[in-house]
Amino acid sequence: MAGVKFWQGNTAMAHGALAAGCNFFGGYPITPSTEIAEVMAEELPKIGGHFMQMEDEIGGIAAAIGASIAGAKALTATSGPGFSLKQENLGLAYIAEIPVVVVDVMRGGPSTGTPTKIAQADVMQARWGTHGDHASICYSPSSVQECYDLAIKAFNMAERFRQPVLILGDEVVGHMREKVITKSPDEIKIINRVKPSCEADKFTPYKPDEETGVPEMAAFGDGYLWHVTGLTTNEWGFPTNNNNEIEKKITRIVDKVAKFRDEIVEYEAECIDDADIIVVAYGSVGRSALRAVRDARQLGIRAGFFRPITLWPFPDKELLKLAVKAKAKTVIVPELNAGQMVLEVERLIKGQSEVIALSLVNGELFKPIEILNKIKECA
Repeated sequence: MAGVKFWQGNTAMAHGALAAGCNFFGGYPITPSTEIAEVMAEELPKIGGHFMQMEDEIGGIAAAIGASIAGAKALTATSGPGFSLKQENLGLAYIAEIPVVVVDVMRGGPSTGTPTKIAQADVMQARWGTHGDHASICYSPSSVQECYDLAIKAFNMAERFRQPVLILGDEVVGHMREKVITKSPDEIKIINRVKPSCEADKFTPYKPDEETGVPEMAAFGDGYLWHVTGLTTNEWGFPTNNNNEIEKKITRIVDKVAKFRDEIVEYEAECIDDADIIVVAYGSVGRSALRAVRDARQLGIRAGFFRPITLWPFPDKELLKLAVKAKAKTVIVPELNAGQMVLEVERLIKGQSEVIALSLVNGELFKPIEILNKIKECA
């Protein structure tokens, strides 16, 4: 129901998923995402949904994929080590075109790393973690309100494009508490997968819609027969070694997202038009960066702020357009890793501005003064 709540980020993501129609959770407890599982364990039985704690992270996403194939809207949640373990089954969901939402509340690594400390170390894993070619859709919330709102969007995009959609939170945004304005069901736009419109004996499981490139999806048990495999398939869902069919399949699962890229990409920008220095930050770091930019403006420094809300597809042409328009001389990229998204920024800027990495890997969040000092250094 609509109202005002005081939630932590993980709680908000769970309730956003429920608001989007999620009725299945499969997962395994892991810091700092466990609260998502706890909320789903309590709330799903109330609405006739199902919560399933599996023996490990691999089983968690496998259960979610299986539930989605059976017609459920499925969620799994994890952190860095579990996200690594889920990658093989993520690849299965990409190539078999199974909608599922995966929340990764990031912490430090590699391996078990720092379970209770913040990091943004999974950015590239969210794009390239599983092998092979596919299109990634990945959101990065920087507030508890966005945790709720982006969970709804993630389910809508998973259903619309028939593929996994990722939410990269982080320990700080997952555990901080803020006011959240929730919505009533009639205020929420819900997108559901397109079900077959033909008779069961005429159903071609992977025949794409001409406009969207996305096939209709039948649920197991509805009377429609289709084959699910991790192998590259033809339109009937059976493995193929035909070169043309292989190329057609891989090209389509990439293009079905790329074609609608402009409808997916979201970002936030402030004080960009005349900026000499642009700070690009995402997730919790975006909060510190925005404060630093506003403080820099108070000091007479023409600083601007750009925050990708979708990490993938990255809002590259939007950032480039703003940077070129402002004739910015410097772009600073503060992030809680050794330098991941800065590589994407360098790729799109192509030497038109100096791109400076500002990395922090000690398990703490950037203080605004640390980013402000770098801004002043570059001014």
